[in-house]
Amino acid sequence: MAVKGVYKTDEIAQAIMDELIRYAKVVDEDVQSLAKKVAEEGAYRLSVVSPEGATGNYKTGWTVKKVEGKYVVHNKTDYQLTHLLEKGHAKVNGGRVDARPHIKPVEEEMIDEFVNGIEKMV
Repeated sequence: MAVKGVYKTDEIAQAIMDELIRYAKVVDEDVQSLAKKVAEEGAYRLSVVSPEGATGNYKTGWTVKKVEGKYVVHNKTDYQLTHLLEKGHAKVNGGRVDARPHIKPVEEEMIDEFVNGIEKMV
């Protein structure tokens, strides 16, 4: 042990490493919490701005699930319609159905919200 007030270099290095590990864990928890909050708010916003669809299930089908440590917003009821509604599609007898962009604006809001939240954290 070192003399009172005098520390060995390896003790200082270990103390710094311990503190950095603790800080990384705290930041990781905060980032995960922010990601979950942004994803849940995004799913809610999508349920508000989405078109009804033929059955009404599309609008209410937005949810969040955690996949490999990442939060994913998806439509659990009518996932097949997301691309068709967002981008438009051809009709069976000719012509096109106009695009109804509703995912991209919410995605951009979510990205901005997440980035701003990270900047406030750090």
